[in-house]
Amino acid sequence: MTSTVKSLGEQGLLKIFRQYCSAVVGDDAAPMGATLPDRQMVVTTDMLIDGVHFSDRTTSPEDVGWRAAAVNLSDLAAMGAKPWGLVMSVGLPPDTEIAWIEGVYRGFSECLQTYGTELVGGDTVRSPVRTLSVTAFGQVPKTQVIQRHKARVGDVIVMTGLHGLSKAGLELLLKEELKEELLAPMRIGNRILAGEDLVQAICHYHQRPIPRFDAIAILHKILNQQNHPTDFPVSGMDSSDGLADAIAQICRASKVGAKIHWRSLPIHRAVRALAGDHALDWVLYGGEDFELVLCMPLSLAEKFVNQLSGAVIIGEIIDGDRIDGLEMRSAFQHFQP
Repeated sequence: MTSTVKSLGEQGLLKIFRQYCSAVVGDDAAPMGATLPDRQMVVTTDMLIDGVHFSDRTTSPEDVGWRAAAVNLSDLAAMGAKPWGLVMSVGLPPDTEIAWIEGVYRGFSECLQTYGTELVGGDTVRSPVRTLSVTAFGQVPKTQVIQRHKARVGDVIVMTGLHGLSKAGLELLLKEELKEELLAPMRIGNRILAGEDLVQAICHYHQRPIPRFDAIAILHKILNQQNHPTDFPVSGMDSSDGLADAIAQICRASKVGAKIHWRSLPIHRAVRALAGDHALDWVLYGGEDFELVLCMPLSLAEKFVNQLSGAVIIGEIIDGDRIDGLEMRSAFQHFQP
């Protein structure tokens, strides 16, 4: 007989939950300690709902857990922060299999361990649909907070990695026949892959996004090695809702425009093979790539892209409110059809 949430009960479920928690868990609240004197606390939250953000068809329980952690950690990275702890609350129908929620906790814990942080609390409730609500806490030096409203005319725009691969992975998961478009070996990261290995690697971009803390570490290293102004010269956000949306959000918040080098945007061979004439649309509007889109002076950007593999300058910030050639009708927005 399959064990379910109903058969286990709340206390049994909490016993499983505590296996994946920090040692500070066990009271009504978790003592987090004080932030360091020169640090500012950063808080972010995201919800994942079955049928909207994940499904059994495309995402294993472990991958659901990883994604739930990674999307929040990506928000911390986008602010220039290091993680300080996360809480996860789950809403579950009574017939949810225990194996599913255990898989979620395993994937969540694996992601947190990878990035040096831990689960410090949460809640469990009955719900008509499987729902995860995650809040992440981080710390960032007070003078080095990355915000989207500080882009300046003359800055260049840098993206930390390729876009469109998460969309490619999702399409492969949904449409088995698309695998036939990936017959030739291709480079994924520093590996040459073919066949099922290639398909799995591309699907991985959708199932297990990578928060770009590595990019932030390189950025801080460069800034610490040079005399930089007290006014922190970097602005930006992550590209979880798409590259085009990130650029538009930055421009809107900063009251500036942008000129993007659309024709020189790097497009992975797998995206071209799967999307055909729509490859650029996948890059701009596909979403869920969780790269960083950063604005900074050219002198800093040149050092940054030289040290961060895959980073590329894709445009510049200009006066006005236009974004040259950008069509925003396809950009993702919550609550729109």
